Amino acid sequence: MIKTSADLRQAFLDFYASKQHQVVSSSSLVPGNDATLLFTNAGMVQFKDVFLGAEQRSYTRAVSSQRCVRAGGKHNDLENVGYTARHHTFFEMLGNFSFGDYFKEDAIKYAWEFLTDVLQLPKEKLLVTIYETDDEAFDIWAKQIGVPAEKIIRIGDKTAGKKYESDNFWSMGDTGPCGPCSEIFYDHGEHIWGGPPGSPEEDGDRFIEIWNLVFMQFNRHQDGTMEPLPKPSVDTGMGLERISAIMQNVHSNYEIDIFQNLIKATAQLLHCNDLEHKSLRVIADHIRSCSFLIVDGVMPSNEGRGYVLRRIIRRAIRHGHKLEAKGHFFHKLVAPLIEQMGQAYPELAQQQAVIEKILRIEEEQFGRTLDRGMMLLEDILSNLNGDTVSGEDVFKLYDTYGFPADLTADIARERQLKIDQNGFDVAMGLQRERAQQASQFGTNYNEQLKTDKHTNFKGYTNHNFSATVVELFNSEGSVKVLKEGEQGVVILDNTPFYAESGGQVGDSGFIVTEHGVFEVVDTIKVGNAFVHKGTAKTDIQLNARVKAEIDIARRTAITKNHSATHLLHAALRKVLGEHVTQKGSLCDAEKLRFDFSHFEGVTAAELAEVENLVNQEIRRNHARETQLMQIDEAKAKGAMALFGEKYDDEVRVVTLGDFSTELCGGVHVDRTGDIGLVKIVSESGIAAGVRRIEAVSGEGALAFVDNQTETLAKIASLVKSDVTNAVEKVEQLLAKNKQLEKEAAQLKQQLAAQAGSDLISQATEINGVKALIAELDGVASKDLRGMVDELKVKLGSGIIMLATANDGKVGLIAGVTKDLTGQVKAGELVNMVAQQVGGKGGGRPDMAQAGGSQPESIATALASVEGWLSDKLS
Repeated sequence: MIKTSADLRQAFLDFYASKQHQVVSSSSLVPGNDATLLFTNAGMVQFKDVFLGAEQRSYTRAVSSQRCVRAGGKHNDLENVGYTARHHTFFEMLGNFSFGDYFKEDAIKYAWEFLTDVLQLPKEKLLVTIYETDDEAFDIWAKQIGVPAEKIIRIGDKTAGKKYESDNFWSMGDTGPCGPCSEIFYDHGEHIWGGPPGSPEEDGDRFIEIWNLVFMQFNRHQDGTMEPLPKPSVDTGMGLERISAIMQNVHSNYEIDIFQNLIKATAQLLHCNDLEHKSLRVIADHIRSCSFLIVDGVMPSNEGRGYVLRRIIRRAIRHGHKLEAKGHFFHKLVAPLIEQMGQAYPELAQQQAVIEKILRIEEEQFGRTLDRGMMLLEDILSNLNGDTVSGEDVFKLYDTYGFPADLTADIARERQLKIDQNGFDVAMGLQRERAQQASQFGTNYNEQLKTDKHTNFKGYTNHNFSATVVELFNSEGSVKVLKEGEQGVVILDNTPFYAESGGQVGDSGFIVTEHGVFEVVDTIKVGNAFVHKGTAKTDIQLNARVKAEIDIARRTAITKNHSATHLLHAALRKVLGEHVTQKGSLCDAEKLRFDFSHFEGVTAAELAEVENLVNQEIRRNHARETQLMQIDEAKAKGAMALFGEKYDDEVRVVTLGDFSTELCGGVHVDRTGDIGLVKIVSESGIAAGVRRIEAVSGEGALAFVDNQTETLAKIASLVKSDVTNAVEKVEQLLAKNKQLEKEAAQLKQQLAAQAGSDLISQATEINGVKALIAELDGVASKDLRGMVDELKVKLGSGIIMLATANDGKVGLIAGVTKDLTGQVKAGELVNMVAQQVGGKGGGRPDMAQAGGSQPESIATALASVEGWLSDKLS
C-alpha cells in the first residue's frame, strides 16, 4: 500500500513514466533566466520557454516532482505558515505536462486512473470543477469518466463583465498562453465544516483541492483577443503534502510523516513536550525552505531572494525562542531533514556542511540584531508619549531590524504599555502591496523576440563557417532587409559564434556577405536560435549566403579564462574543502571572475596554494577532452554542474586531465598549457557565505606580472634600494616612522599635561564651587580625557568644561568630581554645550564627551556654561 510521502512521489513518477512521459528532475528554486519570478513556485516554471515556443525538448511529455517556495512577492503567505493546515513556505509539486501532444481527454483520464486505480481513492470522495463554459471538459468527466453531473461544478468569472477572471481559468501572465482548468477536490467528510467549491461555505476545510489540470488552449494578446494555440498543451500540479495527508488519513499536512519526524526532532532538541505547539510546525516547515534555498545558491542578504531567506531563518529562530531554546539550534535540524529527504534529493547531504554553517552564522547574527533592536526599542519607550507604541515604530523595528512585532508587544505589556496593532497591520499591508507589484508578471510575452529557427553551433572546431541568413530583426520586428547603418539581429542556420551562457560571454566578429558586412558585437541564444546582435555596414538580405567569422584573438583570450575557471574551481575544492561550489562566474577577454561558497576570507597562504595548483596543472599540459553523455551518467562520473544553469538530458562533459570534470557547453583550450599562466588579482566577500576571486590568464597574466615588476622597481627607487633589498628597506623605514610617531605622541602628551597645569590658574568659583571653563589650542580630542583626569586631581573638588577644534571639528569634554555629581551631571553639561556647536554627546555623571561641527560657536557656547552652572549650584 502506498502510504509514505517518498512512496507517493515515486509512484507518481513511475505511473507517468509508464505513459511515455520523460521523468525530469526538479529544477532549481532560483528560476533560470526568468526575472519575472522570485522563486520557482510551480512545476511548469522550468518548462515556461517550451510552452512559449522559445525552446524545444527531445520529448513532448514530461513528469516531475518540483520543489517550490512561496514566501515572497505575489505568493506570500509567510505569516500563515504553521498556523493553518496547508500553508507552507516549501512544498513539492507533482506535475505531468504535454507540449502539444495529448490534451484534455488524456489529461483527465490519466489523473483519474492514478487517483482511483493506483492510489485507490474512493470515487465517491472525489468531485471536480471546470470553467463555466468548458463543455468539452464537462463531457469528458461525465460521459467518459462517469463522474455524476452534480459532482461536476462549473465555476464562472469572479466579477461580472471581467471574462476569464476565474479560479478555473489559468494564465501565465497578462498576455501569452492561457486556458481553462479543471480542479479535483477530495471530501474529508461531514465531520469537518465546509462546503463544495462555489458554495458560500467553500472556505471551510471539508473539500480540499488536490490536483489542478490546466489546459493551455489560447494565446491572449494585449487587446484581450484570445487566439487558439496551434498546439494546445497540458500543465498539471498536485501538492505532494496534500495527497500525502489524504493517503495517511490525516487532515493537516503537518500530520504527515515528513513533518511529524521533523517536529519530533525539533521537540527533542528544544526539550518541548507539547508536540501540537504551532512553533514546532513553523520550525519544521522553515528548515525545509531554508535548506533547499541554500542548496540552490541563495545566500542570506538584505535584498531580493536573500532577504526572503533571511526572514524565514529569523522567523524560525524567533519561534525557537518562544519555545525557550537555549543557544543556537536551527542548524542542528539539517541532519534530521536529510534523513527524511536526502534520498530523493542527495544534494542536501552533499551540501550539509554548507547549509549548517550558513544557518549557524545567521543565528549568531540575529542574536546581535535582537540586541540592536532592544536598544532602539528602549529609546522609543523612553520617549513615548502616552501608553501606545505607534504602528510605524513597530513596523520600523520589524522591517529594518528584523525585530518581531509580537516581541515588541510582549515587552510593551511588561511595562503596562500596548502597541498600535492596526497601524502595524496597515504598514505591513502597504509593504505586501509593494512586494506584489514588484513581482507581478509584467512581460508582454507576445512582444518578446520570438523565433522558431534552429541554429547549428559549429564553433567548437571552427572559427569561421559558411551559412544562410534565415531571419532578420530590427527594432520594429522581423524584416526581409537590414538597412545600412541599422542596428539589428541576424539569425543563421549555422554559426561558429558562441552564444553567452554559463558565465562565458558571447562572441563578436563579422558576418560577411557578397556585398558587405554585418558587425557582430554580441551573441545570445533565444530558444534554439543563436542571435547575432550588431550593426549592418551595408544592406543585409534574408536568405543571403554569408561567411560568419569570429574575432579569433578575442575568442582565444576568452577560452583561456574559461578553462582557467575550471582549474580554479577544482583547486579551491582541494585546498578549502568539498563544500566549495560555484555560485557564478564571468569569463571575458580581459579577466575571469569566479564566485564560490565559503564562509571566511581565504588566507594569503591558501590563495598562494590555489594559484600554485592551477599553474601546476597548466604545466602538466592536459589535453582537453569532451564527451556527450546522459546527465545521470555524467553526475555519476563526478562532473560538477554550474549554479543556475539549465541542462538537457544529454550533456557535454569537459575533462581537464585527472584534475577537473564539469558539465559545460562552453568553448575551451585544446590543452591546459595553452592557458600559459594564471595570476589571482583579488579575493573578497560579496555576500554571506559567498567569496569572489578575480584573476587573469595568458597575455593578461603576463601584463599583470609586468605591471607588478614595474611597481616594485619604482618602490625600490623611492627608498633608494635595489629590487632585491626593497622589502627590507621599506620595513626599516616603517619601523623608523613608527618610532617617530611614538615620540611625537609622547611630546604631545607632555605639552597637554603642561597646558593642564597652566589651566589650573584659570579656575574660578561659582557659588563656592571651583569651575574650569576653557578652549584649548593644538590639543587633540583623544588627549582630553587624560587631561581632565589630571585636572580633577589637582582641583580636588570642582567642575571642568573643555573644548578644542581640529580640522573643522569640535571636541568637548566635561568632568565633575564625585562629590558634586549629585548636583551637576557631566552628561547634561556637555550636551548643553554640544547643542550650541552643532553636535550631541553623553557619558557618565562624572565624565562625558561630545563632538560638534561648528568651531566658530565654541566661544559663545562656553560663555553660557557659567550661567548654567549657577542655576544648578544655587
